[in-house]
Amino acid sequence: MKIVRIITIIISVLAVAMVAFSGIMKLAGGAEGAKALEAVGVGQYRIMLGIAEIVFAALFAFPKTMRLGFILLASYFAGALATELSHAAPLNALIPLVLIWVSAFLRDKALFLPGKKELVLTPQSN
Repeated sequence: MKIVRIITIIISVLAVAMVAFSGIMKLAGGAEGAKALEAVGVGQYRIMLGIAEIVFAALFAFPKTMRLGFILLASYFAGALATELSHAAPLNALIPLVLIWVSAFLRDKALFLPGKKELVLTPQSN
């Protein structure tokens, strides 16, 4: 059980870090990222998208708001994936989306399997 917990923490941290870093890069406004956003027609929303990614990642990181963060991140990256598919762009949203889903499943199986016990990422007293 301890190995599953460690894997869950690693995947969760990786998912949150990827999303937060993506948001920070949007806020920083690098030329390559801005060009990619302009290519799909959302360049003028770069700041708003960056802030949304950071806020959604923060909600997903904390156990009490993980479910809300999961819904927001899954919706956000599903929309990003649809946009990338419709513009024949590289599928950059696929990896964070998969990590978010795997992380959410490992952290709270009740989201996907009714009746399963939730795995909470808090220290346990033995």
